[in-house]
Amino acid sequence: MNLLEVADGKPIKLWTQGVPVEAEARQQLFNTARMPFIFKHLAVMPDVHLGKGSTIGSVIPTLGAIIPAAVGVDIGCGMIAACTSLHARDLPDNLHRLRSAIEQAVPHGKTFGRRDQGAWDKVPAHADRAWQDLATRFKSITDKYPTLERTNNRAHLGTLGGGNHFIEVCLDEAERVWFMLHSGSRGVGNAIGNLFIQLAQADMRQHIANLPDKDLAYFKEGSRHFADYVEAVEWAQDFARQNRALMMHAVIGAARQVLGKPFDASLEAVNCHHNYVQRERHFGEDILVTRKGAVSAQKGQMGIIPGSMGAKSFIVRGLGNPESFCSCSHGAGRVMSRTRARQQFTVQDQVRATAHVECRKDKDVIDEIPMAYKDIDAVMQAQRDLVEVVHTLRQVVCVKG
Repeated sequence: MNLLEVADGKPIKLWTQGVPVEAEARQQLFNTARMPFIFKHLAVMPDVHLGKGSTIGSVIPTLGAIIPAAVGVDIGCGMIAACTSLHARDLPDNLHRLRSAIEQAVPHGKTFGRRDQGAWDKVPAHADRAWQDLATRFKSITDKYPTLERTNNRAHLGTLGGGNHFIEVCLDEAERVWFMLHSGSRGVGNAIGNLFIQLAQADMRQHIANLPDKDLAYFKEGSRHFADYVEAVEWAQDFARQNRALMMHAVIGAARQVLGKPFDASLEAVNCHHNYVQRERHFGEDILVTRKGAVSAQKGQMGIIPGSMGAKSFIVRGLGNPESFCSCSHGAGRVMSRTRARQQFTVQDQVRATAHVECRKDKDVIDEIPMAYKDIDAVMQAQRDLVEVVHTLRQVVCVKG
């Protein structure tokens, strides 16, 4: 762990030995560390890279305030993984049919000519039942903020989205089959995030020029918008967790259809956020902890650290390191922008890099090529005092949003 002192701010503790930290991300960290309500220090994970609002791969502890742009607009984004009783030998030699079945079972991206990117045309019964559990709390939010009612909330529950969201079939070190996916609160979480970022900036309009970055606009605890944001963000995080669970159910169902055999899919299961805020107790104080691309790693707590498309992923157990606010990285972390990746690599590069994975290999996924990400082994080495590896997974099927 490295320590950076910040003039007029709190220190920054970085778990980045052996991995690159871009200058822009470092400056963004300095900006956040200078906010007056940061508690003790910032904790920076080895997958750190430039983000909008706050640095991805950072843990931001605060007293008496909350920064909506630090949580961001993909509220509750995270991972779910489930180990099955299947073995590699139970999978067919050609995995294309399994990939196609998963793509049909879970709306994602711009597939199948749907009117919206990956929304249900007709919400299925299982998603509708889940929505009923969320509906009452959502009405409490939309009564105060009616524009949120016009989001594609119900029609996105149980859907993947695009960008770096994915569904994978993996094998662990014992050749057991795992299903794993990455997604969040979809359109409604995006709308909640954007709405409260704008409200924070409007509330601070007279003071925003004094902020290191306008995206560091915040709500003070006790204000109306603070309470409303906490209510909305907690709801979005619950939506995201439920969203992942519904998709996992659909993936398992699709696999059962294709494989034509019964199997258990609940031997080990993990469902964790990596873009969220919650109240926690650290160093004897009750504080708010915003994990912007970071996972809770309390002692004994299970988590998921995915590698890039075509690289290894890890099921981990937290070591409860107090200096990191009991956190670890949320993945490998980008080493170059999506634009640069598209400029630098070709479809043939993508084909070679994912030769061992049944996945899309076209120009629209070049920005997710493994070389656009940090070396996951170096990332794991840098945080060996934050987590221990329980399982190492390698992808055999990947569905991209």
